[in-house]
Amino acid sequence: MPGTRKLGKPTDQRMAMLRQQVTDFLNNGRVETTVTRCKEIAPLAEKMITLGKKNTLASRREAISFMTREDVVKKLFDEVAPGYGSRNGGYTRITRLGNRRGDGAEVAILELV
Repeated sequence: MPGTRKLGKPTDQRMAMLRQQVTDFLNNGRVETTVTRCKEIAPLAEKMITLGKKNTLASRREAISFMTREDVVKKLFDEVAPGYGSRNGGYTRITRLGNRRGDGAEVAILELV
């Protein structure tokens, strides 16, 4: 895991949540969640895009083992990753929105650059 944030969950629940959020993020191109979750999702999503740029059988299998839906892996390798061919990282952007009304948590948007 990229950081040391536990996000109030045991390891298996945390990894399942992050895997699902990375899958949804790469499917939609953006996600709105708390800042701490964005900071955990961004490095994982960038690693998946880097695997998509390699476009080998081994990288495809590694992406399938991490992400929860195979159609999103296909989209990643066919559409998303080729768009970043000349870029050496920095595929995501975190934009802070302010505090959430219900619990005061700081909310941000994570989006593809």
